[in-house]
Amino acid sequence: MHYYTDVLKKYATFKGRATRTEFWMFVLIDSIISVALYVGGPALGLGSVPLLIYTVATVLPSLAVTVRRLHDTSRSGWWCLLSFAPLLGVIWLMVMLAGRSDYDETYGPYPGTADPLPAV
Repeated sequence: MHYYTDVLKKYATFKGRATRTEFWMFVLIDSIISVALYVGGPALGLGSVPLLIYTVATVLPSLAVTVRRLHDTSRSGWWCLLSFAPLLGVIWLMVMLAGRSDYDETYGPYPGTADPLPAV
């Protein structure tokens, strides 16, 4: 759960990097909450209002963690625009997000290390 709260603490931080675990755990917990609100809102007679409020509140952190994850794979955050391409763009973006971390420090030091990594 700390992965989820860590992303929310960095609400609109687009600089830096996010590990694969941090990104995918955020996506998992965010999806569980969204499904719960999708089912629970109408069951409680609130309609889709709770889901709408939650979605608006988490759109910026979701975008920020996606950009940070792309930075961790040594790609620019502008690759997020690929999600606007029908079907293949979203699939290609998911492949890039699932890729391994790169130790290139163009976008900052590797997460969890305070000092830059030694050159290999």
